[in-house]
Amino acid sequence: MTTEETTTVRARPEPIKAVPVRHPGRWAAIAVLAVLAAMFVHLLVTNDKFKWSFMVDNMFRPPIIEGLLRGTVVMTICAMVLGVSLGIVVAIMRLSTNPILRVVAWLYTWVFRAVPRLVLLAVFGNLGILWSRIEFGVPFDTQIGQLFGIDNLQLRVFGFTSRDVLTGFVAGLLGLALSEAGYMAEIVRAGIQSVDEGQSEAASALGMSRGQILRRIVLPQAMRVIIPPTGNETIAMLKDTSLLLAVPYSVELFFQLDAVGKRTFQIFPMYVAAVLWYLFLTSILLIGQYFLERHFGKGYGTSGRARMRLRGMTAEAGGNAGVVDPS
Repeated sequence: MTTEETTTVRARPEPIKAVPVRHPGRWAAIAVLAVLAAMFVHLLVTNDKFKWSFMVDNMFRPPIIEGLLRGTVVMTICAMVLGVSLGIVVAIMRLSTNPILRVVAWLYTWVFRAVPRLVLLAVFGNLGILWSRIEFGVPFDTQIGQLFGIDNLQLRVFGFTSRDVLTGFVAGLLGLALSEAGYMAEIVRAGIQSVDEGQSEAASALGMSRGQILRRIVLPQAMRVIIPPTGNETIAMLKDTSLLLAVPYSVELFFQLDAVGKRTFQIFPMYVAAVLWYLFLTSILLIGQYFLERHFGKGYGTSGRARMRLRGMTAEAGGNAGVVDPS
């Protein structure tokens, strides 16, 4: 047999023996978590200090439901609407070319972010100490009259007592909303600055005004950055309504649950009821935040970019991309 007639046969490699990677730490963690979960369930079932029947009978009573709706839900909505609206204004002032507006906006955020909300609510709850009446008219009318020799000059149009205006709800709303505006101003400012300046320059070249650019170009794109921290602020506001007892404002969820617990000497079950109510409300807010983030996040991320490329391919193909020719 000649060399030319000899065929070289390559040896077939042996099959790879793949050994799965073992993760003993995972199984140990699962075992520890399972034991802890079982201990927690055992605590809930066997410890009679929870008094589940008493809790369920009292956590749905009319005063508590009224506190849930008026003191927690309505206060959260109103405070966030005012806080977000004022925060947008303050953020625009911070980004303004006017140095006076920038300084005023910085001072506002400095003050209302520095003071704790509990202290702020206590201050707003006692504003009636400064003014027994709130009146509208010519400012410094008494001092102007003294300059011209007129005693007790009164140039007030109308007025009312501070108790009629600074109710518990109004004082709590002002404290929460003004504090929230300081935080929302920074969130909105960061969202606006995240938008490429070329977007504004292109819109300005098309003849759009600064207000139109902000409403139609900048803010819609900034919402992707603004929504997640705003959702966190809304959840924090929901929980901070429990601080309204510093005003004081009695038509509030935690205040009512705490009152039932102290009246019946069953404080801990009512505190657990408060935990359950806040978990329920926060879960609803988390669901809403998820859908808002998905709505304003269209076109971003891996799936968003893939959808945009697919739409571009469809437009280039005349709307027939992805359609198989039957011929």
